[in-house]
Amino acid sequence: MLGEMAAGKRFLNLFCYTGVATVQAALGSGSAGGAVESVSVDLSNTYLQWARDNFALNRLDPGRHRVVRDDCPRWLESARAEFDLIFMDPPTFSNSKKMEDTLDIQRDHGRLVRLAMARLAPGGTLVFSNNQRRFTLDADLVDHY
Repeated sequence: MLGEMAAGKRFLNLFCYTGVATVQAALGSGSAGGAVESVSVDLSNTYLQWARDNFALNRLDPGRHRVVRDDCPRWLESARAEFDLIFMDPPTFSNSKKMEDTLDIQRDHGRLVRLAMARLAPGGTLVFSNNQRRFTLDADLVDHY
């Protein structure tokens, strides 16, 4: 799905883990081609190295497909770039020592979505996913977006 959606677009992958979603977006699907550029953000050095390895294995140009080590909410607060397609698949919970606070997706998803939407270009798409079994989308997000 991301490969089809990303053709010719600027792609942002938040909580990118091993970068597989970025690889798919960058390679595209069929003859349409993929994302023209991407940024993949994660806090884990290990995951980011795996992402770099996956990019290299798929011959993605590191000049066009960047990897950034940062806390996603903090990065979103300081970022100025716009993206046509954003994929965000945060963990259900994280209390990494590298973070300023804990992340609880039920509690924090509204803020995360709003921060991501501020980086979305007009006409762009945010794909939000999570794995919490009892997740309930914030009603304000439904009303606003």
